[in-house]
Amino acid sequence: MADFAYPDFGYRAPGAGSGGIDRCRVAIVGGGPVGLSAALDLAHHGVDCVLLDEDSTVSSGSRAICYAKRTLEIWDRLGIGPRMLDKGVTWQVGRVFHGPDQRYSFDLLPESGHQYPAFINLQQYYAELYLVEAARRMTGVDLRWRHRVTGAIAGNDGVRLSVETPDGPYTVVADYVLAADGARSTLRRSLGLDFRGQVFEDRFLIADVHMKAGFPSERWFWFDPPFHAGGSALLHKQPDDIWRIDLQLGWDADPETERQPERVIPRLKAMLGKDVPFELEWVSVYTFQCRRLDRFRHGRVFFIGDSAHQVSPFGARGANSGVQDADNLVWKLAHVLRGEAPDSLLDTYDGERIAAADENIGHSTRSTDFIVPRNAMARHFRNAVLELAAGYPFARRMVNSGRLSMPTTYRDTPLSTPDRDAFAAGPPPGAAAIDAPDGDGWLLGRCHVGFTLLAFGDGPAVSDPRIARAVLPADGPAARRYGAGPGTAYLLRPDQHVAARWRTPTTADISAAYERALGRAA
Repeated sequence: MADFAYPDFGYRAPGAGSGGIDRCRVAIVGGGPVGLSAALDLAHHGVDCVLLDEDSTVSSGSRAICYAKRTLEIWDRLGIGPRMLDKGVTWQVGRVFHGPDQRYSFDLLPESGHQYPAFINLQQYYAELYLVEAARRMTGVDLRWRHRVTGAIAGNDGVRLSVETPDGPYTVVADYVLAADGARSTLRRSLGLDFRGQVFEDRFLIADVHMKAGFPSERWFWFDPPFHAGGSALLHKQPDDIWRIDLQLGWDADPETERQPERVIPRLKAMLGKDVPFELEWVSVYTFQCRRLDRFRHGRVFFIGDSAHQVSPFGARGANSGVQDADNLVWKLAHVLRGEAPDSLLDTYDGERIAAADENIGHSTRSTDFIVPRNAMARHFRNAVLELAAGYPFARRMVNSGRLSMPTTYRDTPLSTPDRDAFAAGPPPGAAAIDAPDGDGWLLGRCHVGFTLLAFGDGPAVSDPRIARAVLPADGPAARRYGAGPGTAYLLRPDQHVAARWRTPTTADISAAYERALGRAA
């Protein structure tokens, strides 16, 4: 890449014990953003883990580039949010074109007073590098590069992983395994599991180019542009003067042929202008897929990220939903391993994140249907909507160039305490907490690794040492965003989703909500 030197993380021979068997509490298979986020989060919860990856460097090419506000907030809790933000290209404005003409623009975060923007663009290799460097600073994270997992046998008391290394094979026996090994998951195949869902009959070209260009740091999406008639196109800026370009190719396009520079460069010149100098950095061809496993938990094996579900890249739902999978699972696993929650708490990972996957797949499917109309009638409807969008806000709501990633509200989770009080504003039970200015800092920065009670004004005291208490003004920006007054309280789970909220809770209310959030409700 233009300004990126690929690191070599090195190799360490397995230190297996008796009989070539190594034992650990948690093994993570896959060293991408999802697996590394899970490892770092486990370390913050005091749980040791082993991460196994077949490579010894970061991913080749920029791959996932678009990280949402919620993912940045998770990474902030893990200590690396500011570094991601500093390097990334911040954006919140998008523009939609039909033919040569702009139809409308949108702002994903029109409200000020948030620590993190709606999105940043950052090459996946930077995200992985920063996660690796953070994990190396933590005790309890054993990163094993060039340790390739070739199979798994799941039992009632653990999981046996077969691992190949340059020094030969050995076995890892883990109490629990997190499968973060991507769309071609070895663990998924080992357990005889497969996706259900839909593969869309179209192909898209991804090209990363290095160029000096005057385009703003915005998301530009074209339907039927003059430089790529009959298709669609997307333009995004990344750090180091790298630009991401997506071009619709059609189902009949041959992936190998379309990857060749002699095919790619003329397409890019048609878009950028024949006199604009650029260097081709990375090229890939992909097919839309909206699929998932029936279940994400299989005994002691948990599938997270692309090993569990796949969506189209429009909407930036892949890596973001994977990091949020890890965020949902790790705190539950930590409580179970410490004996503070029943094993059944882990089943709620399945329920909550399957709901999130279905939400993402629904958005992704509708985006694909709009971008790639299935017949002439659908195309006429789409084009009519795009024409109306120039002057009518109602039509803009119907345009779908990729609904962008937002955190899922776990509406049906058994871990939430239903509202008994009326709230005109604020995140309901199951929703992710909303950030807000808090003195010289930020509200989410007040949240601890465990449960946190947000107490507004003279809100309730907390007698349980397992619940941290953060006192907030009853008349500040946080109070307005939470619909709070004096005495209002919100109980946040360790993943910063709302477990319960009240106007004037008692100590017994808080304790009961805490027990329920750990799956211990009567």
